[in-house]
Amino acid sequence: MYSWDDDTSGWYGDASYKYAPASPTRDTDKARAAAAGPRTYGNKRQPNELITTPKKVVRSTSKNPLIIAVDVTGSMASWPFEIFDRLPLLFTTLSQYRDDLEICFVAIGDGAVDRWPLQTTTFASGFDLEQLLGALYGEGGGGDAPESYGLFAHWLNTHVEIPNAEEKPFLIVFGDITMHPIVPSKQIEHWIGDRSPDVNALQAWQKVGERWNTWFLRRPTGKPGDSVDQQWGQAIGEQKILHIQDEQRAVDYAMGLVARAWGYFEDFQNNMKARQSEDKVAEISKPIALICPRCGAPIPPTSGKFHTCKYCGVSVKL
Repeated sequence: MYSWDDDTSGWYGDASYKYAPASPTRDTDKARAAAAGPRTYGNKRQPNELITTPKKVVRSTSKNPLIIAVDVTGSMASWPFEIFDRLPLLFTTLSQYRDDLEICFVAIGDGAVDRWPLQTTTFASGFDLEQLLGALYGEGGGGDAPESYGLFAHWLNTHVEIPNAEEKPFLIVFGDITMHPIVPSKQIEHWIGDRSPDVNALQAWQKVGERWNTWFLRRPTGKPGDSVDQQWGQAIGEQKILHIQDEQRAVDYAMGLVARAWGYFEDFQNNMKARQSEDKVAEISKPIALICPRCGAPIPPTSGKFHTCKYCGVSVKL
């Protein structure tokens, strides 16, 4: 259903959507996808560690880098595969708004019990993303709770370089649970390869928020305001937690946040109407339309076509 070409004939209903004019890069992506055959993310027993090792430093010279991180522990069930399956849709949609978009994918587990608790790709674009994503492995382990989101935050602070980002780039984390409050020095050395004292996970995330526009997109489990929300609220701000209502539309929520911040929310909604019913588009759009895509502050429903956030000062096209 979600391919690298522009064919929308298999989408919902009679609505249509035309992507921006195809570039030579998109034509190349379509040709490479056709040659590679159908996409699969299962039937693997381990990641390609030459590609996914978190001991490397990753660097993007793009003005618009984006990181998508997914908790792949057992409690997440099949959600990671639902997210990964929509990779072509994610890139083809957002790259038409900013054609220098580069994405890095990360898989998160539990550093205390998993064999591969942190898997990281490099930044890439187009069909190269397909190949990098194929190197990840959904281990499905982890403890009951919490997981090693803090290990990932420390990696972000020490192993990611984005020298040309002109504004806070988006970091989208798909998850469902709390994090270990302390990242032990032994885990940092073992998994990331750095000598470091123990790291406070919440402080690491607060540092991440200084450089990244960070959002926690939470699987529809638990209750708003519970211990998960409370801890993540301390880490990134409670207004940056978005509760997903439909797991299969998780990537739409992420794309909507980015498209809104970039001033293309209406176009994104047209894209979505070609894939989903009007009711589903309205359901997904409502929570995104009522929050600032930069700081998460509420936006009054009485705002006009443009709104200037009184908290962060960003001007948003509504």
